[in-house]
Amino acid sequence: MKSWSEVIDEQKQKLYYKSLMQKVDEAYSKDIVYPSKDKIFFAFTLTPTTNLKVVILGQDPYHNPNEAQGLAFSTPGDIKNPPSMKNILKEIQSDLSRTSSCSDGDLSTWAKDGVLLINTILTVKHKSPKSHHKFGWEEFSDNIIRYINNYHENIVFLLWGNNAIAKSSLIDKNRHYVLASVHPSPLSAYRGFFGCKHFSKANSYLISHGKKPINW
Repeated sequence: MKSWSEVIDEQKQKLYYKSLMQKVDEAYSKDIVYPSKDKIFFAFTLTPTTNLKVVILGQDPYHNPNEAQGLAFSTPGDIKNPPSMKNILKEIQSDLSRTSSCSDGDLSTWAKDGVLLINTILTVKHKSPKSHHKFGWEEFSDNIIRYINNYHENIVFLLWGNNAIAKSSLIDKNRHYVLASVHPSPLSAYRGFFGCKHFSKANSYLISHGKKPINW
């Protein structure tokens, strides 16, 4: 099984990636961009391919100061939870009848437990959601999903929001388990995220395939 470094190195050889990095470098040089440049690929550091069990896919990083840390939906534990994180914690409480193991909003422990927390777009301009959606990140995240689909078995994909749900066509439903819902943002959470029970469903699937459940 390839490491994430090997998978990403293959992407680095492609023309789209070189164009993407030029745009990313330019954005960081002239704008305030999140996450910090050294955290763009942080999710791949915390969740090696050998430990992968679940993929949570979001849209793009938080666009407010001090929130994005290179893990989709996650924030540093010492700041106030943003609205989407609050709604994720509410759904965990409702679904599992207990408080989340990551109630401070820092999802690093999930990542180390086998949950790859990535967005369809890995960078964003300050206060400008989806500002980097034409950079080429979608092709990068498409290729990451294709790799997981082709070289792993029985992975749970949690697709939250339209950008993430669009990736479902890249996933073989006979080999993996796909759960999709609206984004946990306050703008949409009441239209299907609340009550989706993705956390209990994911763990039931993992257990049924001989894998240790996630400590949500």
